[in-house]
Amino acid sequence: MKVRLNVFTTPEQQSKGEDCFLVDMLYKIVEDAPPYVLIDNPLEASLAHLKPPDPIIEKSVWNGTYLFDLIHRKCFPLEKHKLFCRLITFGTYKEESKKEIQKGVMATEKEYFGLSGPSNLTNVYWNFESHQRSVAASLVQGVYILERDRQQNRQGPQALAPPWFQFFHFQLYRPLVDDADSSIIGAIFVFNPSPYNWRYHSTQDAPRYVIAFRGTIMKPDTLLQDFISNIRVIINRLHRSSRFETGIQAAQNMVSEFGNSNNIWLAGHSLGSAMAMLVGKNMVAQMGIFLIAFLFNPPFISVPIEGFKNEHLKDGLRIANSVATAGITRFVKSKEERSQSEYQFAALSPWIPHLYVNKEDHICCEYIGYFENREKMEKIGARNIGRVATQNSISCILSSAIRKKESAEPLHLLPSAYLTVALSPSPDFRKAHGIEQWWSMDTHLQSKLYQY
Repeated sequence: MKVRLNVFTTPEQQSKGEDCFLVDMLYKIVEDAPPYVLIDNPLEASLAHLKPPDPIIEKSVWNGTYLFDLIHRKCFPLEKHKLFCRLITFGTYKEESKKEIQKGVMATEKEYFGLSGPSNLTNVYWNFESHQRSVAASLVQGVYILERDRQQNRQGPQALAPPWFQFFHFQLYRPLVDDADSSIIGAIFVFNPSPYNWRYHSTQDAPRYVIAFRGTIMKPDTLLQDFISNIRVIINRLHRSSRFETGIQAAQNMVSEFGNSNNIWLAGHSLGSAMAMLVGKNMVAQMGIFLIAFLFNPPFISVPIEGFKNEHLKDGLRIANSVATAGITRFVKSKEERSQSEYQFAALSPWIPHLYVNKEDHICCEYIGYFENREKMEKIGARNIGRVATQNSISCILSSAIRKKESAEPLHLLPSAYLTVALSPSPDFRKAHGIEQWWSMDTHLQSKLYQY
């Protein structure tokens, strides 16, 4: 007995004699499905991610979701899984969208959730790190698309951002806007699950709110201010920006208003991950609040030694850099300053953000060596040197010495982290630094916990 599919078409499609799904393709894909699986209305199931769930179509959405769950648990071969998910979630307008993309009259394919997003993740298990990661990355992508929607004046049905968060039952609570160019640099999303989610899935590990920050957008409307913000990251002055003030105020207000910090996540990509990291650090220092954070491709301000192929050369360079950093620190900083830095670094150690880096991304890959070197310094009996070096940056020390009126702890240095490394080969830098790798099922990942 095969799965029964009641395929519906819109009035416009009926007038053209078009079906909203490739029925033969669907039958072929689901022919091995258990006989008790039923999709009442694939059209409604496919469009459910575009708007908050409607009680009228709850049964249809549940049936579609159940079938997705079976696929996610490997009932189908992987290649069929991907094809089916793409068809079911983008059904009625996929081909038309592709044609318009090819003509250049619509956005790029990666802006469409149904073409590029994790549309297979219809059932989110909030205690699974892989699901948390995929959702957090999708919300960050949602911020990117919110800004692109603003630039392209895409509103209402033309807006492409909503599916990136509504698919996971989030709503836009408030955009975070840059005072300088009025661009959307971040957003606060609120989790608003349907009754089905409350009934059949545990949401106790789900966030109530997510504060997400985008990275650089290489478009005229945002390029200047994004470039300035990137320079601020490099010279360790991001904390002096209006963007940071917007971000930290948003986090402080959310914690003050809604209390439990476990219900609030931070997320960001590239420049946005630097922003989220700085907000997270300051929430610890100012309020003693440890927010869960997902930081994708965070910039590490250093020579990317990880890019070198010779392992002995990498180890030698890092050990030499640690010795030099420790020596310059002791020479430039007073004993009181060193004690204060040690105290602040140790106070931050209970905060364990999730860091996601690609070994071929020279912007963030040095986090791999940063944490590995600390362990190696202990093994060779140079623990104290390693501890001093892991708290300090030569460039920040010299910069603070020059600007004696102001000193700031290095933004990119962390005592603790869940470090996840993407090991899959990347064809180019854009792929290695891209946000989409973090929800892809094809990315080979390796994770390790580092605690100070």
